[in-house]
Formats: sequence, C-alpha cells, structure tokens
Amino acid sequence: MLPYGRRGRYHESSAPVAIREVFHKLALIAGVLKENFPSERRVAVVPRSIDLLKKSQVEVWIERGAGLEAGFPDEDYSVKGATLGSGAEVRGRAQVLLHVRVPQEPPGKDVIAIGLCDPLTDAAIALKYAQAGATLFSMELVPRTTRAQSMDVLSSMASIAGYKAVLLAASALPKMFPMMTTAAGTIAPARVLVIGAGVAGLQAIATSRRLGAVVSGYDVRSAVKEQIESLGAKFVSITVEEKAEGEGGYARALSEDAIRRQREQMALVLREQDVVITTAAVPGKKAPLLITRDMVQAMAPGSVIVDLAAERGGNCEVTVPGETVIERGVTVLGPMNVPATVPRHASEMYARNIATFLKNMITKDGQLNIDLNDEIVRETLIARNGEVVNPKVQALLGIPA
Repeated sequence: MLPYGRRGRYHESSAPVAIREVFHKLALIAGVLKENFPSERRVAVVPRSIDLLKKSQVEVWIERGAGLEAGFPDEDYSVKGATLGSGAEVRGRAQVLLHVRVPQEPPGKDVIAIGLCDPLTDAAIALKYAQAGATLFSMELVPRTTRAQSMDVLSSMASIAGYKAVLLAASALPKMFPMMTTAAGTIAPARVLVIGAGVAGLQAIATSRRLGAVVSGYDVRSAVKEQIESLGAKFVSITVEEKAEGEGGYARALSEDAIRRQREQMALVLREQDVVITTAAVPGKKAPLLITRDMVQAMAPGSVIVDLAAERGGNCEVTVPGETVIERGVTVLGPMNVPATVPRHASEMYARNIATFLKNMITKDGQLNIDLNDEIVRETLIARNGEVVNPKVQALLGIPA
C-alpha cells in the first residue's frame, strides 16, 4: 500500500526506497535547473504552473534556489508538490529538462531538453545535442498559429521587452513624458516614435501612451497601420515599394535599394522625436540597420534611442550591445535580454508557455509522445536520435535533408 498524507495525497518522502523507485518509473519527471546564462534571472517553471503539469501526470523536480532571482523561494515550490534537490539529483532523475536558456553542454543521452536556444543563429548547438544523443526542442520555433498561441514564447517575452523599453527611455530622457500645466508654465509632452509594430512595438506604443507621450509608430508592413492607430498613435507613412511581410507574419528583409529609400524618409521623421524605440528584427538574421550614425547626429541633443534589436546587431549604427553610448548628445541604449530584467512576470508567462508546450506532447495515460504529424512538435524539434532533424537548421549546417 502506497503512503498517503492529508486528504489522501501521495507523499513520496514517506515511501520506502523500493516503492519510490517504482513511482519514478511510472511518472514522467520534468526537471528545472538554475539558469547559467549570464544575467538570466528567469526560471522555466513557477509554482503556479506546477498545477498544470500535475494534471498531465508530470512530476516536477526543482534544483534548490532555481527560482530565487525571479522571486520564487523553494518553499513555494514545495507547497505545490515539487521535489527539491541538487543539480545532480535533478539531472539524474529527469527525463525532460525545462530551461529558459538551453545550456550549451548537452544533458546526456536520451534526455529531452526544451527551451530557448536560437538555433537559426547558433546552429552548432543542434549538432552538439545530436552528437550527445539528446533530444532538443526550440521554443523560438513555435509556429504562429491559433492553436499554438498559448505556447508562443517570443510574443510573451516581446510584450515585456516593449514595456520595459519605454521605462528605460523615460529614465534616460531629460524630459517628462506627459504634458503638464503648472504655475511655472505648460510642459509639452514628449514625442515618441516606435519603429516596428510587432508585439514589442505595440506594447511600447501602448505604454508610451499611458505615460502621456505623443506617439507615432512605423512598420514596413502597411497592414499593421490599423493596429498602431487603434492604440492612439499616429502611423508614419514611408513609401517602400516592396512586400515587407514574410512567413508567419514576421517582417521580411528588404533590398538595399528599398532600405536606402526608407532611411532617407526616416531621417526627416527622427529629427522631430524625443525618443525612438526600435524593435525591427528578422528571425535568424542580423537586425536591419534603420538608423545611421548621420541620422543620430541630426537628432536634437538629449534625445534617446532604445534599440531592442541590440542582441542581433542593432537597428541603429551607433548601438553597442549591452552598453549606453552618447553620440553628440543623443543617448543610445543597447539593452540585452530585456525580459530577464522583469523576472517575476517574465517567468510566469514563460512557464505557462512551456508547460502548455509539454502538455501538448503528453498522452492521457501520462506518456510522452513526440508526434511528428503535429505541426507544433515537428517545427520545434531540432535534434533527435543522434541527428539534426529540423530542415531549417539542417540547411544552416549544410546537412542534406
């Protein structure tokens, strides 16, 4: 007879060793380790998401201290039924490891790793996991379909980055965002331009509006004009005679001629702005250069640029990833890993995404089923059975399909 505690709940800690071994063979165990990526403060599973995993018959093991920097002490995990252990114990028990950033070193043969690994930029990681016999899933490659919305990590994290970018700009700007009428006179509102109307850009527009700025938005995809205007911002019209929307609703890289015409028109707009927030990125490619050094120097001293594409090379020529640069009085910020600076809510959103993703692969009897007929599974699977299996990553590595 298995030992149970209050309300008939099973307590593994009170079970004999032999019974514990049987229990572990029956349950799918998901492990969560401390993140080792520099400045990464998020955690892949939060206490609230454990309930979702338990409904799918998943047992959760957490390395002690894994959630501390995100504001989740070990006790919160214990209360929800997670088992705490050392990193070695978690690695030894887990069949599936849930990460925010997948480690460069594979966990070992037959272990499944799920997390962010940016395989379209760093394809070598796929080769490492394949050679180690591990299975690797990339959360960046979740398709943008209706069924996959609850797993869309890029959208979740982009919304946080857009919000935080505005706060960074407001902190660096030597002006206030809202219009204020005082006994000393009327203070004009700040003028903000957001370039790129994806999830991050739309969130930046909404946050800037809440702070009282006069906001404009621009995107090469004219289809997003209504979304920009629905948030109370003005759509900046720049003529680009090319299709700018690519697969999955992401922006597509433009030709050099189209980019030149875009920059010429953009230079006139930038001179009128106090704050510019850039969010333009193309998956797997270097960020498009939208703001040249000459364009920065033509802006008014005291203006601020926040380049959210800094990690991919930046939308601004002056940007230095991870640093703040002053160019003729214009402050240019190149923040890195912005969602990690809001670790609690970023972790809560990410944990929901990854738990839903894992749940999608678990059968009713609690077994893991990697079904390649499922578009979500097929698109995100990078390495399996000693091979790199994702066509896009295969192409980057020069591996025949």
